[in-house]
Amino acid sequence: MAEWLGLTLVFVLGVLAAALLGLRRLRAPDLSAFDDLAEGPGWRRFGLKAGPSAQLQQVEASLRELGRSLQGVHGRARILRLRAHLDQAFAGRDFGATFVPVDCDGIPAEWVLAPGADPSRRTLYLHGGGFVVGSARSHRTLTSAFSRLTGGAVLAIDYRLMPEHPRSAGLEDSRRAWRWMLEHGPQGADDRTPAQQAVVAGDSAGGNLALALIAWLRDAGLRQADAAVALSPLTDSCLASPSLRRLCERDVMLGPMLGRMMRLSDRLLIGMTWAYTRIDPRGPTLSPLRGDLANLPPTLLLASEAEMLLDDARRYTARARAAGSPVQLATWAHPVHAWPIFHPELPEAREALAEVGRFLQPLRESGRHGRRADHR
Repeated sequence: MAEWLGLTLVFVLGVLAAALLGLRRLRAPDLSAFDDLAEGPGWRRFGLKAGPSAQLQQVEASLRELGRSLQGVHGRARILRLRAHLDQAFAGRDFGATFVPVDCDGIPAEWVLAPGADPSRRTLYLHGGGFVVGSARSHRTLTSAFSRLTGGAVLAIDYRLMPEHPRSAGLEDSRRAWRWMLEHGPQGADDRTPAQQAVVAGDSAGGNLALALIAWLRDAGLRQADAAVALSPLTDSCLASPSLRRLCERDVMLGPMLGRMMRLSDRLLIGMTWAYTRIDPRGPTLSPLRGDLANLPPTLLLASEAEMLLDDARRYTARARAAGSPVQLATWAHPVHAWPIFHPELPEAREALAEVGRFLQPLRESGRHGRRADHR
């Protein structure tokens, strides 16, 4: 309890200091020039002529009920309850895959193997959950789907979460896991066969980590991913995208959590994030959107046109394409944030994963002729 009270006190003091500083000095470069540039052949839109499915309406109702059940629950108790809820959300179902626990260079993880998975094709999957909740277990609907879509093995890691660990811990774990995955396969502790193909994917917070990872790999001169997929990613930790405020009332998942924050000024939001994470959100470490987006691998972003992070995906796509990187965007008219996790019950989720499969198909058809170890 003392640890959590201490963290709360540090956060409150940091916010007060950041407020004073933010009013004077904190400002992020204006990226509004990219708001209209995502339009074009790199952007595919879905669901514009149809309303939300009945299954989606059921998901929205369940999210509202979850929100009601958490009213009055705050701090550590709220985080622990959300973690438990997510880990049990899909318990008992048949995922059509095998899950093998593994120690990934000190990081708890699991290999996910759909029938017929090629162990030399590997995907690092980074789960979402606001850097605070979520796990490999909670995201098995997605990791099992990615194993089928890639025809290979998926390494799902339990990176260290906030507030027990600093925000930088998740970045460090994703980098370490990537390097480990390239040299270790899913066929036992002695499997040291190198990866023939390597993909990184993630949703929400995990999408942020995935996009930060490919930029870091480029800058570090390490083996780059053959492809990257980010579902409903947070790309700008400055929280400056227009849709964060425009769609706050419509977003049934993120709106209740972020609504009050969106009443604050941009500068104060930057200061609060900086105080909490101890990393300047205006830099690419927390905000991949604000870094160098040239020379990136083929990347697909998915977002809902009803979620607050829509413009995070649109701006990233526009800036990356302007820098010459092969980044594509696909959006759906109605779903909730990170909706592919509700696969296969949700029609919109099935359609989204089919789009991911279309994007990855050329890589899958290339056999074992993707990037090899000598490209590191």
